[in-house]
Parts: sequence; C-alpha cells; structure tokens
Amino acid sequence: MDMKRDSVPWTKQRKEPSCEIHHTTGQPQCIQAQIVAPKKTTTQEHSSKLASPASYNTPSIIPMLLVAFLLVASLLSPVLPTPIVSDSGHSPPANQSFHPGSELHKLRRVRAYLRKINKPAVKTIQSPDGDVIDCVLSHLQPSFDHPELKGQKPLDPPQRPKGHDTTDTVAESSQLWTESGESCPEGTVPIRRTTEKDVLRASSIGRYGRKPRRVRRDSSGSGHEHAVLFANGDQYYGAKASVNVWAPSVVDEYEFSLSQIWVISGSFGHDLNTIEAGWQVSPELYGDNNPRFFTYWTTDAYQATGCYNLLCSGFVQTNNRVAIGAAISPRSSYNGRQFDIGLMVWKDPKHGHWWLEFGSGLLVGYWPAFLFSHLRSHASMIQFGGEIVNSRSSGFHTSTQMGSGHFAEEGFGKASYFRNLQVVDWDNNLLPLTNIHLLADHPSCYDIRQGKNNVWGTYFYYGGPGRNVRCP
Repeated sequence: MDMKRDSVPWTKQRKEPSCEIHHTTGQPQCIQAQIVAPKKTTTQEHSSKLASPASYNTPSIIPMLLVAFLLVASLLSPVLPTPIVSDSGHSPPANQSFHPGSELHKLRRVRAYLRKINKPAVKTIQSPDGDVIDCVLSHLQPSFDHPELKGQKPLDPPQRPKGHDTTDTVAESSQLWTESGESCPEGTVPIRRTTEKDVLRASSIGRYGRKPRRVRRDSSGSGHEHAVLFANGDQYYGAKASVNVWAPSVVDEYEFSLSQIWVISGSFGHDLNTIEAGWQVSPELYGDNNPRFFTYWTTDAYQATGCYNLLCSGFVQTNNRVAIGAAISPRSSYNGRQFDIGLMVWKDPKHGHWWLEFGSGLLVGYWPAFLFSHLRSHASMIQFGGEIVNSRSSGFHTSTQMGSGHFAEEGFGKASYFRNLQVVDWDNNLLPLTNIHLLADHPSCYDIRQGKNNVWGTYFYYGGPGRNVRCP
C-alpha cells in the first residue's frame, strides 16, 4: 500500500525529519538474508564401467588406450556436483560451485568475531530455551571496548524521575534463564552468549546485530507495518510505559514482530538519533520464536553506529539480574492471565546519560551521552507501539501477528496493550502525555485504540492477525 509521505510515521526506512503534528516515526528494515554454512560436497562419480586391463590380449597398448579414454571422458562428460545451499538459503545456479576456501575463511572470521564479543565468564548458566548466559565481570563487558570507555567502570545509579512509582497491579514477566534459581554474582553482568549459528544467519559478519544501512525516504514497499501512538512538539527527556508481553506467531524467518518505545531526535537524514527498548520475536536474530527483551541505538540513521543489545560497544550494563536479548517468561495467554514488563528510558540530569529501567525498579544500565549528537541534549519525539515486517514471501500479506494477534477492539485479555504512558520533562518529572497522535498504516491488518482512566492512565490496545478477509 503506497502511503503519502506526510501521512505515515517515519519508518525504519525514512530519512527526513517529520516534526509537524501529523508526522511520526518508525525503524529501518531489519530483514537479512540467512546464511547457512554449506556442508562440504563431493563430485558425483559417473556410472560408466571400464573394462579390466586383464581382459585384453595386448597389455602394452592397454594403458595408453585407458589414459586416452579417461581424458576424452573427462572432457566430454559434465561434472555434477551435489547441490549446496547458498547464502540466501536457496540452491545456487547450476554453474555455481562450492568454494571451500572462502567458506573456511568466513568461518575463521566468525570465530574471530565470537572471541571478541563473547567475553570470559566467571560463571555460565544454561537457560531452558537453550541459551547460555555468561556472567562477565562488569568492566570486561563489550561496552568497555569503546575508546572513550576503556579503563572505566560502570557509573552509580542516577536519580529517578519524580513521580516514579514501581508498585503495580498486573503480574510482571521476568526472564526464562532465571527460572532455574541460578543468578550472576555481584560485580558481573549476565550476557547471552552469541553462537556461530547466530552470526551465520546475518547477511554478513559486519552487519550482525545491526539494522540495514539503507534507509528509504518513504514506506512504499518497505514491508514495515505499524500500529503506534506518538507525541511530538515538545522537548522530551524520557518515556515510560508498561508493555503487555505475548508470543506472536512470526510465519517467515525473515520477518519479525516487536513492541517497543522509541526515543527520537535529529533529522531523518544521516544524523538520526534513536534509543529503543521493548520485546521482539525475531527468528533471524535469535533463531527461535520466543519474545525477547531487547535494546537498540543509533546516532547516524542506522548506517554505521549502534546495534542490538550488547553486540557492540555502547550500552553499559550495570545489573546482574537482567540479560538483554534473553527470552521473557511468562507470556500472556488469550482469555487467560496477562503479563507485562515495565520500561522506562530517561536522561540523567547530572551526567546526561540515558538510563534504562526494566520491571519494577531494576536499573539495567545506560547509553553514554557521548554516543549521540542530538540526543546529547533531548528528544523531539516519543513513540510507543508495535511493528511487523510483511515480506509477502507467499505472494500475499503475511500472517505474522502483531501483539497478541488480535485486533484492539477485543480489549483486555485478548488484545495486547501499552498502559501508564508517561514522558519525562526538563526538570526530571514524569508527566502524562499531551499532543497525542495515533497511526495504524494498515488498519485492516493491525489497528490501535486509545483510552484513559484513573488506573491505567493513558493506554492503548493494538495489534492484529495480519492476513484476513479484509487484509488479503
């Protein structure tokens, strides 16, 4: 569906600023080709049967005849290699051959990257979903590979915004890896171990953990679809919400479904700054369909800076109880018990760093102020909501779900929600949102409805099933 440029949010593929009242934002395309390490193949042998030299009466001529025959056969007969899987996950053209040298070189590069990103652990914890959580000394985490952080240690907690209340009435989700009762010691941070399979699913080693470099100027044909609430027209120093957690079905390995908060500043050219946090289901990034707590940041419109979670130097983790990128558990169920996670991102008035809180008062860590240009001062837009990728891999709209997979009108226990939406002002106060706008760019597939009451403050229901009779 082609959308007019002034009627859609900036998506993950937009570049230009949209600061007028009817503009909003999004994210760049995150689909990356899957790379499957090909197995070593052997040339199939021909079925031609050669006569034994012992059957000839002229043994002196036989070797010469045999050599000549083999030479002619090798020149005339085609070589039929065993089919292999290409980087795109499909069989290559018939004339494309397997190059073990290049594959070996790629594997060596992957292992070198893993040695860099997977830091030495003082303890390892096996999660029920197969993840390995490494307890890494705080000052050895990936962020301290950054030149401006080398030799430093994590900062002490900042002052929380005034009006912040961590008491809640809805059951809160935690993380699957903690269900064993194991935990990381004080002075360490839990980090999800990156595997060879993780990296090989990316389009390239250099782009693993990052979003696509190219950001288009509009959403036409981008495949990204949103149901979001956004606020702009002011200076923002943070955002807070409780986010309902589900495990939406993602039907294609190159698609994803996420629910998150965006903190945005800068133009939509090459200097876009964003901080993002929420939960996502991304088979390409994680290799499964579990909802996972994630973060992202960029300071140049996703071109060269930033990454998911702790997959590059940048975000400094301070908490030993939360693993960024780990699966969230339990999840909400249709007509059953509901679970959500609290999220708050705010700017420390003293040092200017952007801090992240998860759950009831757990400080996860911070994005140092020096990472950013525009966000070094403040944000110009806050956005809450859901996003999916529609690859149309089967020729029609995807059935990948957003939120619970049900439309907003179904309400509590059936549709997914964000509640208690707030923003942080210049004086570190949590305030209700003003200048609110809603946008569902494909409302027949995924929609959104806002509400307000004394218990949930500003809230909204959102989501949908994707393909249906009204969304072909």
